[in-house]
Amino acid sequence: MNSKSVRNALGVALVGIAGGLVGCSQHQTSSGPGVGVVTPIAALPEIDGLLEDPNPAPAGRELIDLTEPGVFVKRTVAPQVIDTRAFDPQIAPAVIENDESRRVKVHLPIHTRPEEAPQNPELALRDFPLGGMLGAPVVDPTSVFEFSGIDRSGWIPPDPTLAVGPDHVVVTVNQSLAFYSRSGALQFQQILGSQGSPGFFEPLGAGSFTFDPKCFYDHESQRFVILALEVYSNSAWVTIAMSDDADPNGVWYKYRTDAVTDIGGDQFWWDYPGLGFDSQGVYVTANLFGLNVSGFGGAGFRAFDKADMVAGNPVDFWTTRASNGASVQAAQHYGDNQTDGGAAYFVQAAGGSTLRVFAIEDPVGSPSLSSRDVSVPSYGGYGDVPTQGGGSIFTTGNRIQNVVWRDGMLYASHAVSVGGLGKPRWYEIDLNAWPNGTIPLLNQSGTVDPGPGIEGFFPAIAVNDAGQIALAYGTSSSSERIRFWVTARRPGDPAGDMGQPILVRESSTDLGSDTGQRWGDYYDATLDPNDGRTFWAVGQTQESGIGWDSRVVRFAVATEACGPADIAPPEGVLDLADINAFVAGFTAGDPIADLAPPTGVWDLADINAFIVAFSAGCP
Repeated sequence: MNSKSVRNALGVALVGIAGGLVGCSQHQTSSGPGVGVVTPIAALPEIDGLLEDPNPAPAGRELIDLTEPGVFVKRTVAPQVIDTRAFDPQIAPAVIENDESRRVKVHLPIHTRPEEAPQNPELALRDFPLGGMLGAPVVDPTSVFEFSGIDRSGWIPPDPTLAVGPDHVVVTVNQSLAFYSRSGALQFQQILGSQGSPGFFEPLGAGSFTFDPKCFYDHESQRFVILALEVYSNSAWVTIAMSDDADPNGVWYKYRTDAVTDIGGDQFWWDYPGLGFDSQGVYVTANLFGLNVSGFGGAGFRAFDKADMVAGNPVDFWTTRASNGASVQAAQHYGDNQTDGGAAYFVQAAGGSTLRVFAIEDPVGSPSLSSRDVSVPSYGGYGDVPTQGGGSIFTTGNRIQNVVWRDGMLYASHAVSVGGLGKPRWYEIDLNAWPNGTIPLLNQSGTVDPGPGIEGFFPAIAVNDAGQIALAYGTSSSSERIRFWVTARRPGDPAGDMGQPILVRESSTDLGSDTGQRWGDYYDATLDPNDGRTFWAVGQTQESGIGWDSRVVRFAVATEACGPADIAPPEGVLDLADINAFVAGFTAGDPIADLAPPTGVWDLADINAFIVAFSAGCP
């Protein structure tokens, strides 16, 4: 066959592929943040100390009795249906001078978290492999897009979390929330409590101290969920809301549930919540502290029937506690955990070389609670983290930050001491279908080293549909300002290893000399529901003239060539660029188009090999 015939054959062979791509090209556009009309409102209560609840529960009500650990108490609560589009104005931030910020703890009852439990001697440390850092980044630097979220809300610590839907991003901090477009345009912002116009939870009865908010987007029900706690001189609440669709602007079903808990005749309140979900329920965890006494009551667990919430019906919810629990985090579940173990899952750092995994079986039917300790590489706590400018920050030590369940695996992260310095640590635990199978065991773990003398904190973990794992975390040292980073790994990378980190943003100013400032208590990371691959995270930086500022970032793992037909950028995508590259290479006798034997000959075998590889697509 002469060269002219080959070129004709090539054109005929590729025309069908090219024709199939017509109209399928994609492009991205983005616009900068916009805020519209802004009406600042007062943020802080007028007095310090415990506040009064404007809408307390009746004094003679029957409290939830959790005297016996592991016993579930069922209650039902009716919703308030509230449309955020009726709020006027839509954007009402708490804009105040930075030096007026107030610490959340000044309005909390006196409470002390118990010391870590000693290591279980029956779970002695084995020779666990502990991964570290790869030699190159795994995150694609060109994929990183970030914008400024809520800044100075009047409260320290900010405690930022985020939820990402198909078209919107929701951010919560102490004690405010905001809705954004995915390009960062501000659409809605309010205080959570009664200082709002109205506050997000104010129509439900919330007062002026609505703290520790968290949020997520449930990819199964396509709903946003927002949580906040309340505590006053004689009452406490777990307040939760679910949107009626995938747009946070509009109708929400909101529930205010009594959180005053009876343990042996004494009253306890809920603090430091975890928030998760699966196909059956929405789950809240918290530390139980004495309201009318001192002391610690363990970890509280509350399971809401998600089907009731999705429908906006009165919601059944079940509450229990674990006396051996503290700072337990609820997993966000991706996949069918009800057929793989049959439970909702939770994790806490139990001290020494142990993580404690909790499971609630049949969570919205006849729930039962169980736990199992899992041996991991040894870890310990660390002190305050220094910052440039002479200050230091308290970062809550080695508490678990967040938890993800996917395909029978639990993923968790926290910061641990390495030579007395805080470093991000992550874990992958194989549940082995526990509690209905064998025991859960550590599959892999790794520690991210930010560099000599640099400390890392608040690592938030996320796992995508391809099994890629991402971490978002902060760093600081006596000679560096606070920075916000992301990193990731692919399933084929060496066990426990993460790629070199990518800097999202460095603070524009020093934190200052406010020694012991509460910087967190956590960052957050999640998954983009539109593609199941892209990651989102929220962290903090310190900005000149502002103080703390929440930073939202979107990022993705760098793609790799996915087969012999993927010969032109972007890698991991088969498109017209690959067809054109093959045509040019074939015509020029370039090795990139020499896809079939014999080597050094460009013929129909190469054309057919390209067609087969292209038609197979990328995994």
